[in-house]
Amino acid sequence: MKTILKSILFLFLTISLASSCNKDDDITANNAKTYGIFKVLDDNLTVEMNGVINSKSLAKFNALHKAFPTITTINIKQCDGSMDDETNLKLSAKVHQLGLHTHLLDNGLIASGGVDFFLAGIERSAGVKTKIGVHSWAGEDGSGKTVTATDFPVGHAYHLPYINYYMAVGFTQQQAADFYYFTINIATADNIHWMTNEEIKAYGMLTE
Repeated sequence: MKTILKSILFLFLTISLASSCNKDDDITANNAKTYGIFKVLDDNLTVEMNGVINSKSLAKFNALHKAFPTITTINIKQCDGSMDDETNLKLSAKVHQLGLHTHLLDNGLIASGGVDFFLAGIERSAGVKTKIGVHSWAGEDGSGKTVTATDFPVGHAYHLPYINYYMAVGFTQQQAADFYYFTINIATADNIHWMTNEEIKAYGMLTE
């Protein structure tokens, strides 16, 4: 499985991201409840999510919610990350604003931008044998030089997009900063750190 690189949302950086899998972006002819990586289950209250978030995911989710406004919970099977971090943060903020809950299914996996999406849930829970992976981001500056999150000091403006996002979904400023700096220091952009149960508890990943 390839690691999805976290990007930073500034015009000064051009980010190159890799995806470990691709999902059909279209509503299938045989299943009108499928919207890209999202599928509405038969109770019309629950959405199953499986795949990497891309530039079309927000539009797909908006169409889903318009058709099924009763949904309350998103069950995640696997989300290795995001191919478009700007879209991911907008999508995640939308999930939080709608008051939806997120649940990581038994044997489920989230990593990189998938973790950011999971944190959008008002209530966040997980089944058994799950994996939550975090790492730093990397990209290129205007000259084509590769830069990473840890190249910039604590408090630098390049760190703010994610810290502000975590605050927007309910973290205090201190909690948001603590978690963000943990992610960028625990593993490089081309590696991944699977969080321990102690870390999951310490950083408030779950609300239950």
